[in-house]
Amino acid sequence: MRIFYNQDLGKNVPASEFSMPGRWTSWAILALCLTLSACAEVKTSEIFPDYPSNTVRVTASPQAFETARALGRGINLGNMFESPLGNGDWGLPMRSDFVEKISTAGFNTVRIPVRWSNHANTDSEAHIDEAFAKRIDETVDAFLARGLYVVLNMHHYRQMTDGRVDSGEAIVDDALVQVRFFKLWQQIAQRYQNRSSHLLFELYNEPQGKIEKEWNAMASRALRIVRQSNPQRIVIIGPVRWNNADALAQLRLPPDPYLIVTVHNYDPFNFTHQGAEWIKPVPVQGVGCCNEEQRGRIAHGLDTAQAWGQRNGYPIWLGEFGAFNKAPMPSRIMYTQIVRSEAEKRGINWAYWEFGSGFGIYNPHTDRWNQDLLDALVKK
Repeated sequence: MRIFYNQDLGKNVPASEFSMPGRWTSWAILALCLTLSACAEVKTSEIFPDYPSNTVRVTASPQAFETARALGRGINLGNMFESPLGNGDWGLPMRSDFVEKISTAGFNTVRIPVRWSNHANTDSEAHIDEAFAKRIDETVDAFLARGLYVVLNMHHYRQMTDGRVDSGEAIVDDALVQVRFFKLWQQIAQRYQNRSSHLLFELYNEPQGKIEKEWNAMASRALRIVRQSNPQRIVIIGPVRWNNADALAQLRLPPDPYLIVTVHNYDPFNFTHQGAEWIKPVPVQGVGCCNEEQRGRIAHGLDTAQAWGQRNGYPIWLGEFGAFNKAPMPSRIMYTQIVRSEAEKRGINWAYWEFGSGFGIYNPHTDRWNQDLLDALVKK
């Protein structure tokens, strides 16, 4: 039987009875705080308690390891729902035919990055826009119906991490930024609580910037909220510094056995991001891959993640890797083959970044795969 420590009751209770009877009082405090415009004086920890400290070492359950193995080879639906407006304003709207193309190409998993924060009210309740949520529902359910695993995350809550917003993104009161993060997860978790175990939640993509020092506590609180409606759903958590494997040493997981830990690996960065206009200064183009030194940098992140997982008893998932389309194509193909091979050699499954945009392996304009890149990912 899964046991949780209920901080409000001051005792251990079965997962089936896990609840927060004091939460309504907390919400009343929050409402009063907002009414009095005194939100900054109320600590987020008083409204959203984190998991209690636990001196007993907890490792991942067999279910978490089995799911990590089942994720197999994956693809990210990048530039679709994590754009500010989430309607293809970054150049790639979601199309229903993409579901069949991906499911028949040899992928086992899709990761769906979503900018929930810009599709919700700007107040403390952060009520998610129903029309937008239904579009996510349709995408999630279409892939689940095909038997694929789906990783649903929260992506690009810029104000929370960078203290800025993108064009087309609403600005919210700084005092409400983290409160909204937790409220969004409460809604997401409740919305999908009856989906199959093939649906996984990822708490946040690439935590960094303003939340680095707070990330362990934030992840703990968000997980506690998810567990109220999804007591055994697999949840994915990654370290700070953009999910850098070297930051795993700073990650402190809540005492929960239904977790998978994710890292991202874009080394060598001057190769994978050459010509990327959003990087300042823009990395120079013409860099090839992969010599011995570059292979070593690829292996370093994977070795670090593998060792951390073995030491701490949690499965590792490579949630992103890829090379921008301004890199030389022969090198992109070689890089992709190497990362896939090195990850799988270490028992780490992965999701490539991404399907059909700047890093993509599919051209939505010609409706054709880049066959060499696809083969590098899924050919046996």
